[in-house]
Amino acid sequence: MLRRLSLKDFVIVDALELEFGAGFSVLTGETGAGKSILIDALQLALGARAEGGVVREGCARSEIAAEFDSPASLAGWLDEAGFAVDESLLLRRVVDAQGKSRAYVNGSAATLTQLREVADHLIDIHGQHAWQSLTRPAAVRALLDEQAGIDASPVAAAHAGWAQATAALASARSRQGGLDTERERLAWQLAEVERLSPSDDEWQAITGGHGRLSHAQSLMAATQQALQEVSDGDLNALKLVSRAAAALREVADYDPALAPVIEALDGAELQLQDAAHSLSSYLNRADLDPQRLSELDERMSAWMSLARRFRRSPEDLATLWGEWKAALAALDAAADLAGLQKRVDDALARWRTEAKRVSGRRASAAPLMAGRITEAMQQLGMAGGRFDVALVPQDSPQSYGAETVEFLVAGHAGSTPRPLAKVASGGELWRLALAIAVTAAQSSVSANDDGGAPAKKRGAPAGVGTLIFDEIDAGVGGTVADSVGRLLKRLGRHVQVMAVTHLPQVAACGDHHFVVAKRSVGGTTTSQVTPLAGEARVAEVARMLGGERSSGTSLAHAQELIAQAVAVDTPAPRGKTGAR
Repeated sequence: MLRRLSLKDFVIVDALELEFGAGFSVLTGETGAGKSILIDALQLALGARAEGGVVREGCARSEIAAEFDSPASLAGWLDEAGFAVDESLLLRRVVDAQGKSRAYVNGSAATLTQLREVADHLIDIHGQHAWQSLTRPAAVRALLDEQAGIDASPVAAAHAGWAQATAALASARSRQGGLDTERERLAWQLAEVERLSPSDDEWQAITGGHGRLSHAQSLMAATQQALQEVSDGDLNALKLVSRAAAALREVADYDPALAPVIEALDGAELQLQDAAHSLSSYLNRADLDPQRLSELDERMSAWMSLARRFRRSPEDLATLWGEWKAALAALDAAADLAGLQKRVDDALARWRTEAKRVSGRRASAAPLMAGRITEAMQQLGMAGGRFDVALVPQDSPQSYGAETVEFLVAGHAGSTPRPLAKVASGGELWRLALAIAVTAAQSSVSANDDGGAPAKKRGAPAGVGTLIFDEIDAGVGGTVADSVGRLLKRLGRHVQVMAVTHLPQVAACGDHHFVVAKRSVGGTTTSQVTPLAGEARVAEVARMLGGERSSGTSLAHAQELIAQAVAVDTPAPRGKTGAR
């Protein structure tokens, strides 16, 4: 429940703090006084988009704070999101003149997404243009689903899968000729490469082996010469180094500076011995093998010929072979029309399962919704009228299910229900919108009382604490206005209800009454909201009746309306209500 709303430098409000109680609260005021400013401020506190125009002229920023009773359904979410969990829930929004804003939940910075998540647990607002949605198929379907607590998202997901599979099958069929040509080309290329069967490192092995065998004689001659110079010749390097080291050892005792030189010569001798051993081993392994050289010549020629044919370097052939095999496998999969058709059939079966589930729940919910709205119509000047919710089957799978939803209405007894947009007048549309809004609210309250899921939003919590009606009673009057007021008053026994209204009959039914008025001081216009009671309230209802506030007739009529409202229903607990 909304407990407190405070505004600072918001539109034409300089500073305002209001406290609200349980039951039915009404906001009234002359045209242009700014009755909807409070609703706009609440929507900002609950995450609506902000613009710099909401900041009062000449001010740097605007601040809005709304305090609610913290619903138990939010405790886990608040804790998980890192916000303080308390008996009260404080939402605050600060908007600067450039339209930039900051949001807070219980004193901690929050995102607008988080504010909107919180809003789903707190308030449901029915705006003055609600009737416009009654002629839009998607909105009509959403109304039924929301009131029945139907989650159609699995149907949409299944439909998306079916649409994707269907598109893949259609694409494969349309590209079948081109795919066949491409497949033939890839198959020919692969057949050519498969004759060679290149491996990843084979080209490097071929070129290395070919280089050695083609220069084997030169390699052996050079190795033999090196071995002679190192160890086998009459005056080889080993002998010379050994002699040099021996000569220095004979005189090393006379000068220690020669020791490092001797050590270096000893090391050189060891290295020369290792080199001589390696050269001998190389000569023992060396093989001219002209047959192997011929084989490598032939293999290298095959590699180079194939590389020239595909205009690639020989090093790329092994990689190309792998890529072409993968491409051919992909084409084979794409050309698998039977497999693609099975995907379509499986996806359609999943959609039918989900659609059947939703259709069953819609079929059960439609007459219940129609009955509640028909009952409300009797109290809104449409006695004998009837409201029907028709489920119209669709010829093909749709993202919303197997049927669309249509509202039918019979304005009086004996007439056949017809599509609402064709038979309802403007005034009737207003009353039907009000009937739907009230029954939706009653459904939410009933679900909350029964511990069930609400009929508000898919995935929403079990009922909200506050319902707001923003001039949804426009276009009605007389005895219908009396019925509207009594409907909202009765609803206020179960949930906090607020209504912005221009109807005196509705205002007279309020448990709490606020009046919005403009004042000009020193050339500056501000809007003020004042709680009314007693004679002040009677005077405001008298003004709304169209008479003079002070005339005896208007005042008497206003007192009579208020007395009748009190007699119809015992007022809800008032709590602490007022403004500071």
